[in-house]
Amino acid sequence: MDTPADTKSRSHRTPSPGMRLTCPTCGNDRDFVEVADGVILTTHYVQNEDSSFSQDGDESQILGEIRFFCGECNADLTRFHQRFVEMLF
Repeated sequence: MDTPADTKSRSHRTPSPGMRLTCPTCGNDRDFVEVADGVILTTHYVQNEDSSFSQDGDESQILGEIRFFCGECNADLTRFHQRFVEMLF
C-alpha cells in the first residue's frame, strides 16, 4: 500500500524518454484529451456538380492556452503536454 509520501512523489514524476505517459492519479496510459482555448478553425469546401458540398481541408490557429487532461479521470496533466507533443507521429 502506498504511503502519502509515495503518492506525492509519484504524482510529480515526469516520464523519461521512451516511457509511456501514465496518469499519476488513476494509472490510465491510453486515453488523453487536449483542450485549446481561442481557436480559429477554417474549413475549405468545394461545391459539387449536384450542388452538394464536400470538405476540401481545414486549418486551425490556436490563440489561447492549451491544456492536457487524462481521458479517464480528467486529471490536469498539462505539465506533461510537451512530452505528448514530442511523441505525436
